[in-house]
Amino acid sequence: MEEAVLTEGFPCGASDSAPGPASGAAWPLLAIDRSKRGSLVDQIVGAISTMVNERQLGAGTKMPSVRQFAKINSVSTYTVVDAYERLHQLGLLSSRRGSGFFVTRSLPQAPCTPAGPQPGLHSEIDALAPDLYSGQGEALPVGAGWLPPDWYGENTILDAVRHAIKIPAGRLRGYGHPLGFPSLRQHLASTLSDELFHVEPDQVLMTHGATHAFDLVLRTLTRPGDVVLVEDPGYSNLLSLVRHHGCIPVGIPRTEAGLDMEELARQAHALQPKLMFVNTVLQNPLGTSLSQAQAHRLLALAEQFDFWLVEDDIYRELAAPGEASLAAMDGLRRVIRVGSFSKTLSPVLRVGSLCASRSLVPELLRVKMVTGLTTSEINERAVFDATSARGYRRMVERLAVQLIDARERTLEALDSIGMSPLARPRGGMFVSAGWQEAPTPGRNGRSIADAALKAGILLAPGEFFTQRAPGRIWFRFNAAYAANPQLLAFLRTQR
Repeated sequence: MEEAVLTEGFPCGASDSAPGPASGAAWPLLAIDRSKRGSLVDQIVGAISTMVNERQLGAGTKMPSVRQFAKINSVSTYTVVDAYERLHQLGLLSSRRGSGFFVTRSLPQAPCTPAGPQPGLHSEIDALAPDLYSGQGEALPVGAGWLPPDWYGENTILDAVRHAIKIPAGRLRGYGHPLGFPSLRQHLASTLSDELFHVEPDQVLMTHGATHAFDLVLRTLTRPGDVVLVEDPGYSNLLSLVRHHGCIPVGIPRTEAGLDMEELARQAHALQPKLMFVNTVLQNPLGTSLSQAQAHRLLALAEQFDFWLVEDDIYRELAAPGEASLAAMDGLRRVIRVGSFSKTLSPVLRVGSLCASRSLVPELLRVKMVTGLTTSEINERAVFDATSARGYRRMVERLAVQLIDARERTLEALDSIGMSPLARPRGGMFVSAGWQEAPTPGRNGRSIADAALKAGILLAPGEFFTQRAPGRIWFRFNAAYAANPQLLAFLRTQR
């Protein structure tokens, strides 16, 4: 790590009560080496950690604003937000609403550097990470998020796509309805009203999948520097998306017992978050669901501390009836419900949905049109044809039954090689499990995933799903592929 080069006049060797900019001292210009292997965020975090350790930045020192720091060091504001958030997670900085970031403490031990590699940095698995989404690689997709094509009912999907292509010629002139294909929105509103909560078609906004829905929410409701609560572990792509928007993701622990509500209350009180993303049912990657009691407590905290709840509800159709629904309990007052058809039809269709209050939908729609105009009417017609077909409900029920058997076989197979689950899934397609072994620099989930790629197996290590270094070596397994002898033979070599 490069040593920090300080501008003239900065109080080197200052005590814990270092004054900061109010005393007229200049802020540090860091010696950032852009040709060096390693991210700018790593370099900034390492340099400031060293300065705190050497008491060049004392406890209580006010840090420059995100924009000031970015201008001084010629980096993007997104880089600074990411670095400040990492320093906050390390316990070196604290955030005060409306006041900025402050040094929390000085360390008596050796210089503090980020613990272990961060997602997206210098690993062979990162180079092939798109295979977790593309489905085009040759590796056995044990870590992927889709089911085998024949499980979806190929004829149903293909017939729907063929029918959708026969779109009336008059519909080829425009971009389609801004909210999305009207028939699909009507069908979705009717289904949700029958099964979960009352919603009108004009409260439904179609998107290019769930991730696009998350992006629209972040663009609409947040600005750089806002705190966004996420589950830890949770959906891996969401962390990158939150950071991309310049927001600060703060992880709330989630286990088999659900969310750590006490930690959530503490963080909400201290940080005043703008919103929280939560996977109520069949959470990715644990496969667990929140209890009715926890869902009520979560809504009460959102009301108390005035933040939005974004309910990731894409696994709902694979869950047992009666599971908790934040949108149903709240009536879409401060809950935004995100849905998708990628788990019950095919992810290639890229069709998702947002359900929100009538007051919020127009602004979400405005952002959708500004950033990408309308969504694909052909794809939405295909989804409408498939989901309104007589056999769709039976196909989903068949999927759920197949997944029950696949999960049980996966749990038995993993147990036979000494791997135990982080949580017992309540349903869905994922089992997260690993060894009762702490990771080391030489042996961890990412290094094992790199080795698996060379053996033709695509794994998703725990590091993809958590903000902090995992306490044990674990992976998220797709139950449809995890009992494969090729995978089990490889894992036995890693024991």
